[in-house]
Amino acid sequence: MKLYLVPTPIGNLEDITLRAIRILGEVDAILAEDTRTSGSLLKHLNISKPLYAHHAHNEHAGVAGIVKLLKEGKSLALISDAGTPGISDPGFLLVKACVEQGIEVETLPGATAVIPALVNSGFPIDRFVFEGFLPHKKGRQTRWKAIAEEERTTVLYESPHRLVKALEQMVEFVGAERSVMVARELSKMHEQMVRGTAEEVLAYFTAHPDKVRGEIVIVIAGK
Repeated sequence: MKLYLVPTPIGNLEDITLRAIRILGEVDAILAEDTRTSGSLLKHLNISKPLYAHHAHNEHAGVAGIVKLLKEGKSLALISDAGTPGISDPGFLLVKACVEQGIEVETLPGATAVIPALVNSGFPIDRFVFEGFLPHKKGRQTRWKAIAEEERTTVLYESPHRLVKALEQMVEFVGAERSVMVARELSKMHEQMVRGTAEEVLAYFTAHPDKVRGEIVIVIAGK
């Protein structure tokens, strides 16, 4: 019995590893954040396995059943829509339960949006902070104020429809002159890095609403 955490491409399908393909082909079943999205990937890889939904809305209720399958001797792979499971995606609760139950967990290295954006930023990366998605409402200003005082490089995710608002808040709470890079569509055909001060990057995306799309990673220089 074993749970495998298998990263999937964040855009370019060539970014899946040979080991990931082998594991997905060997396990008894695959747990997927969105079975439709993952079904398309598995079809591309010519892999046919039972596919079960494991997402933010059912992970609390589903953990016990998954642990039961694992204890019966099944090998399962957990994948998210894109990237590494558990990184701002479902996975933490299941891994925690497996560790507590003595079930072996093996995590494959692979695609994630955090590291390419961080390395590409040109900011110091010997020490950094990953914030994931900031709270939508309660606690959001508190997090921005903490980022304003953070001396390490900060990485966070943001959705396209909240990007401009996030940049406005960055100007307000972190400072108009703080250096920032917004990376979008990483590894895809229209990959783009927009660099400058918070004020300059806000002005760019305000003037180019057509560019506010795709997966967004924001990298903020330390104080």
